[in-house]
Amino acid sequence: MKSSYVKVWIILSLFWGSLSYGQQEIILSRQEAEALFLDQNLDLLAEKLEIPKAEAAVLQAKLWPNPTFSVDEVNFWALPGQIEPLGEELPPLFGNFGKHFQFSFGLEQLIQTAGKRKKLMAVEQVTADKAYGYLEDLLRNLKIEFRNLLTELQFLQFQDRIYQDQIDEIQELTSAFQRQVDLGHISRSELVRLRALELQFAKYGQEIRKEINETQKELKILMRLSSDSHLVISDEDYLVDPSQIRELNLSELLESARESRPDLKLASLDEKYYERLFDYEKAQRTPDINLKVGYDRGGGILYNFIGFGVDIELPLFNKNQGNIEAARIGVVQSQFKYDHKMETIENELVLAYRNLLEALDFYESIDMEYETALEEVLSGYIRSFQDRNISLLEFIDFIEAYIENKEIILEAGKDLHFKAEELNYSLGMDVIK
Repeated sequence: MKSSYVKVWIILSLFWGSLSYGQQEIILSRQEAEALFLDQNLDLLAEKLEIPKAEAAVLQAKLWPNPTFSVDEVNFWALPGQIEPLGEELPPLFGNFGKHFQFSFGLEQLIQTAGKRKKLMAVEQVTADKAYGYLEDLLRNLKIEFRNLLTELQFLQFQDRIYQDQIDEIQELTSAFQRQVDLGHISRSELVRLRALELQFAKYGQEIRKEINETQKELKILMRLSSDSHLVISDEDYLVDPSQIRELNLSELLESARESRPDLKLASLDEKYYERLFDYEKAQRTPDINLKVGYDRGGGILYNFIGFGVDIELPLFNKNQGNIEAARIGVVQSQFKYDHKMETIENELVLAYRNLLEALDFYESIDMEYETALEEVLSGYIRSFQDRNISLLEFIDFIEAYIENKEIILEAGKDLHFKAEELNYSLGMDVIK
């Protein structure tokens, strides 16, 4: 219920915002963005419709064949030459009409033998089950793409902020240096070098904003947001809680993957599909029976003839051998594919688990107080440079080292998020939130 309210609030805020602004800024948390993605994504909406389509096929397979009604041997007139040789007349249909009017009609009903209808229903039911599996697998693939894009956008936003903060600091310094140059207290070369650094950072910032625009485009397509909107993902939940990772057990994860991976379920359903198709094709060897009942007026020695009959195909040449063999091969083939899929999943999961632990080890090797210390040292360097206690070269070297270290810390968090999502993807369920 709460998630429904969140979706309604997001959609209403987007609607009213679009009426008020040219380029609307949309600020969402990761949870709000994912709620909108699950509700609005066109690929998911289209794939969901495959389920009722498959269920309709099951319904169709349940239906009996329709009976067939036929009218035949109807004569609309009788010439004298047709009547005179024998001169016989039929009882009139009503009044004096119909003494020479002949016709027949028949009713036929196909009876499927060997349980063909139930076996076809079983085949179509597996197809319906596979529709659910395809939806789950599509959602699994879209989720990792979407969540990694969210993480990438957060990372780029942080990165852009780092460069913008340094540009602001350098702009203050260049303003102060410009006054000192005008007074003749310092040489113009230092001012030029600062402005060159400012231009360099502005260029980096421009490249980052290009990446932000590209990432926003992909996210807006996945979420069906307006193309002219400006998407911002809030800072929270950028980092994964390490305690969740340390509690994981590889053998338990492998067992869970066998139950939760939708592509493995699909491989299992493929095997079941061909098994049921094999049963259906074998049933096709047994001929169906066509029951008949007919009435004939004036077509034989009896004026009003009612007769019964049956049609049955004689399976002398075509015993459905080809389709039976194809289905049998499909069973064996699907078993091989299932075993291959199982081996692939196990290797993918082990790799994702080990990569996640390596990313976690690197992330935890970074002292959480180190980032705070970087900020404090940066402030000290700025003051020292303003007081002329350090040279311009020393100041620039530290600024570049500061940015590099800030990016390393951000990338460690991003990589941990990516590796966590890879584990969720390999597992087929969200074990790490």
